Amino acid sequence: MDSNTLFDLASAIAASAWALMIFTPKWKYTQRAIQTMAVPAVLSIFYLGIVITHFSGGLPDFSSLEEIRALFSNDYMLLAGWIHYLSFDLVLGSWILARSQAQNFSHWLVAPVLLLTFIMGPVGLLAFFTLHYLKVRKWPLLTK
Repeated sequence: MDSNTLFDLASAIAASAWALMIFTPKWKYTQRAIQTMAVPAVLSIFYLGIVITHFSGGLPDFSSLEEIRALFSNDYMLLAGWIHYLSFDLVLGSWILARSQAQNFSHWLVAPVLLLTFIMGPVGLLAFFTLHYLKVRKWPLLTK
């Protein structure tokens, strides 16, 4: 499959998962997908397949911006980087949704945080930290 088709497919899968979390957070299939991390797992399989079939030359050098630019000059490595972002942002979004549901936050407050996380992962994380602190007066923990 060519890199553009894989890009479209991975992006559509991720966008569907985000739509479920934002618009149907309590639906049993959304809950199951969140609890099992099914979508990040599928994206991780895509990632691994791309790296195995298109990366050559030993371990990548992440020691400088120039080396990273050279790595991402290959469309498939750029795609792998994109899928990396999609997968980890979904893990983060799933954690945010699970934590907010455990704390009984109104989804009207959480939906914009999820949207921010989808678009700008670290900004969404900061927004969740802020929301959590304002509502609970504690820093959120990784466990329930």
